[in-house]
Amino acid sequence: MSDEELAKDLGLISAMTIGMGTMIGAGIFVLPGVAAQQTGPIVVLSFIIGGAIAMINALSVSELGTAMPKAGGAYYYVNRALGPLAGSISGLGDWLGLAFASAFYTIGFGRYLGELLTLPSIGFLNSVQVGAILAGVVFVGVNYIGAKETGGIQTIIVSILLAILTLFAIAGWFAFDWATVTGDGGLAPLGTTELLPATGLVFVSYLGYAKIATVGEEMKNPGRNLPIAIVGSVAIVTVLYGILVTIMLGLVPWRELDLEAPVAQAARIAFPGGLAGAAATIMTLGALLATASSANASILASARINFAMGRDKIVNEWLNQIHPRFATPYRSIIVTGALIIGFVVFMGRDIAILAEAASVLHLIVYALLNLALIVFRETDHPDYDPDFTVPLYPVVPILGFAFSLGLIYFMDTTSQILAVVFVIGAILWYMLYARYETPIEGVLGEYVRERPDEMPDIAVSAAEAASPEATAPYRVMVPISNPQTEDQLVSLACTMAKQNDGVVHAVHVVQVPDQTSLDYVSGQLEELDRDSTQLLDNALDIADEYDAEMKTHTVVSHRSIEEVFDSAERLDADSVVMGWSPRRPWTAGRTGSALEELTTNLPCDFLVFKDRGFDPSRILLPTAGGPDSDLSAEAAKAFRDVHGADVSVLHVVDEDIERAKAMSFIGGWANEHGLGDANLLVETDGDIEGAIRRESEGHSMILIGATGRGLLTRLLGDSLVFDVIDDVDCSVVLSERPSKRSIRQRLFGRSGGEGTTAATSNDEQQEDEPFADESAAEGS
Repeated sequence: MSDEELAKDLGLISAMTIGMGTMIGAGIFVLPGVAAQQTGPIVVLSFIIGGAIAMINALSVSELGTAMPKAGGAYYYVNRALGPLAGSISGLGDWLGLAFASAFYTIGFGRYLGELLTLPSIGFLNSVQVGAILAGVVFVGVNYIGAKETGGIQTIIVSILLAILTLFAIAGWFAFDWATVTGDGGLAPLGTTELLPATGLVFVSYLGYAKIATVGEEMKNPGRNLPIAIVGSVAIVTVLYGILVTIMLGLVPWRELDLEAPVAQAARIAFPGGLAGAAATIMTLGALLATASSANASILASARINFAMGRDKIVNEWLNQIHPRFATPYRSIIVTGALIIGFVVFMGRDIAILAEAASVLHLIVYALLNLALIVFRETDHPDYDPDFTVPLYPVVPILGFAFSLGLIYFMDTTSQILAVVFVIGAILWYMLYARYETPIEGVLGEYVRERPDEMPDIAVSAAEAASPEATAPYRVMVPISNPQTEDQLVSLACTMAKQNDGVVHAVHVVQVPDQTSLDYVSGQLEELDRDSTQLLDNALDIADEYDAEMKTHTVVSHRSIEEVFDSAERLDADSVVMGWSPRRPWTAGRTGSALEELTTNLPCDFLVFKDRGFDPSRILLPTAGGPDSDLSAEAAKAFRDVHGADVSVLHVVDEDIERAKAMSFIGGWANEHGLGDANLLVETDGDIEGAIRRESEGHSMILIGATGRGLLTRLLGDSLVFDVIDDVDCSVVLSERPSKRSIRQRLFGRSGGEGTTAATSNDEQQEDEPFADESAAEGS
């Protein structure tokens, strides 16, 4: 199954309800009674303060989400900005925090289930725990077999909940008695010292808004809609909590507010006479729906976090093994489910512990998230281009960091100990395991390590100590679209990957006319993916023959060659293998794109294959030195080591008296490039093209560096590379290394021309890309 660009079909309302649906859960249906016992009537302020801290963090999440709408959550932002040490803390914190939150939600479900049914106690488990365990098993099972929420279902759930809570608020308003609020010691009978500790307890009620950022790729106009959805959902829920908790306290004295089902208790008072029982039942059903929705969404989100950590080698990818039937990460779900059940069994009698554990872990994550935003901004990272920016920068992210960690200071000792133990445990996990597995270094670490003279010694030392030991795998990207050339291109890509212990990324670019909307085509991806399945499956079969790791991707674009460049950058490819177009770029229908590409720099190494059969048994490598010849030498070594090819190195000089010097040159060059066993060929007539043509007759493939000429030079004159590719009968692999070059140089070539001697006219220090215009993808 290939990776796909997701259809942008998630509207503003659907996105907002994803966040609201997770937040309107056990927080409002369970916590008011528990929190009120701790603070008295001013518990309303605890909910409002919690909402204010969430709002500050929501602004930071909004900027990060619009900068990286495909990222998928706080873990990605922290890992990319601060590095895998902070990423380990963030990812594991998010995961365990969601497990604690899910246990909290299932306890809430169990409490309201007890309002409808008589649940038994089993052993040391009370009836609420029994109900919570049953709920947890069901929710884990639902995620195991693959059922999930969608934006539409979530909209319906939130609409029902809002309708139920609105009716409760209206009825409660008419039954509201201010004397009930102040009648037992005033607004703050226990003082104000418990206000912030209670805020830490109820902060679990605001964990849903960050989930919106994980679906940014699926949103219509994410630059506008994502921040509105995130900030709007927090604002609505904060106001809703403030109103509902105030009404509850005006209906039931704070000391008498039920610890298990406070909304159902208040509903019996709010609705008159015979409606009381029915109202309590409706509120109970609403609570069951809300807690079930929150628990299910949290389990689903935890699986996504594990996927992200597994991809970055923070945790072992064993955890993300896909079920052969249900196509779900069943091991991750089972482990998460076991944690949830364990938390319910051993901590379920005190719901405050579960709530505060979820809150404290997420507060750590939010603090790191605000730091990530500052790092992206201050390092001026080239990939960081948000459509929405937080107001009053850097005040907002600094406040978000300070308030998130500051709130932990006011929480109870158990939560603080948990925070310290968790951070130490996550650091040990990174230092003992993840550091040796993950290849990713954060923006901050790279920034500091690249400026040792500008940074304090302690900062450089810390960056060195925390840097990962592992290196990123060598990535070979191969665009495929033509079944006639696919086998050869994939074989070449697998050869390069096998030589470098790397990974092949097969990319199927589906090109559509400019007149066709990509939004429309994105909706047809399932059909397009079926059309490309044969291509991608065939590529996977070839990779299996080479015992090479391959990942497949499908991309819809108005462009082809330009999309190849973009995909290479997105995948951070080390090299790209693509097919040669039979047409010159100036004969293509659109020359503007070719001009644009040739005035920019290559993202990585390029190998362009002119297919006359894939036979790597006898390789000819003409060279005069230079970076592109270095790449050709690497390809030659790969053919030799993987396919047992015989390699010949050719060098051309002007006169026979230079033969000894030329032989010494290519002998030294071959040894330096690991080709000491190659056949050494020297031609002395100065005719480079003629020499290559003659020698090609005894070889099955030519590896040649790209021409150093500029675009206009090639448009107006002859090109050695084009002539050779057209004239020889064997396959040709054209190689080019990326290098920085001005627009003038890319148009007109280097000053001094293409070389002053025949020995250097082949590919001396070539820096220009092969002329494969947008039609090159057709050949691939």
